[in-house]
Amino acid sequence: MDIMSLVNALPSVAAQGLIWGIMAIGVFITFRILDVADLTVDGTLCTGGATFIMLTMAGANVWAAMLGAFCAGLMAGLLTGLFHTACGIPAILAGILTQLALYSINLRIMGQANRPVSSRQYDLLVSQQDVREVGLHNPILVSALFVIVIIALLYWFFGTELGSSLRATGANLAMSRAQGINVNVTKVLGLMLSNGLVALSGALLAQYQGFADVNMGRGAIVIGLAAVIIGEVIFSRIFRNFALRLLAVAIGAVIYYLVYQVVIWLGLKTDDMKLITALIVAFFLAIPFWKGRYFDRWMKRGGGDRA
Repeated sequence: MDIMSLVNALPSVAAQGLIWGIMAIGVFITFRILDVADLTVDGTLCTGGATFIMLTMAGANVWAAMLGAFCAGLMAGLLTGLFHTACGIPAILAGILTQLALYSINLRIMGQANRPVSSRQYDLLVSQQDVREVGLHNPILVSALFVIVIIALLYWFFGTELGSSLRATGANLAMSRAQGINVNVTKVLGLMLSNGLVALSGALLAQYQGFADVNMGRGAIVIGLAAVIIGEVIFSRIFRNFALRLLAVAIGAVIYYLVYQVVIWLGLKTDDMKLITALIVAFFLAIPFWKGRYFDRWMKRGGGDRA
């Protein structure tokens, strides 16, 4: 095994990790703030990429195409939210229904299963061809700026009355309803915001890899949850501010991709990557449980002996 091959892959790891970090922030909104398991994201990621590419090919400005991708994600979240609130369907099933519908919708948007986009033909924001270059078009820099701006905007939004209502809905549904908060509206808003960010991440990912594929979002929820858990496990004691918690999620996505790259570098077959991904996520999900059950108990027993 050549260590230099791993070192050479680090810029790509950082760029992809930051792009997926935006998606993970979207997952954080539903998983940690709303306390809802939303599986829509597996379809929304492709929706964002497909919408961006088709708008770009139609001659739209890159920023207009990004906005279009974000709005497409909002609509996907709205559909899940209406399934859940207006139809009384449990959140996890509502997400599965929307994800299933998005597969056909994404095929309709692209007209085929795969659509390429070239940075030589279109003025894209990020491209893996620029990952080793020093300049404003470096995808690491662009992705990092997106992450910072998104965190700043979310920090502001969740400090407003509406954002606080959304957080209260996830923290205590019954109390929020008693305080006069329309919890159905806040649930739908949270799902829309989450999927909008996921679609935005999909638009950046399509640009970076040079294509959108109908299966590009498969397993996205697992990666998002992995990033959330990794960020919490590593940074929970030092990142207590809300903005820093969001930053920890983005860093968690980078760490996930670093672990993923190390596994590939160790020579495991690509056919086993889904299995490896599941094991990585299971490991980091189990750490808080192991810590609470064994480590904290050992520390208390040790403290009692010293007393």
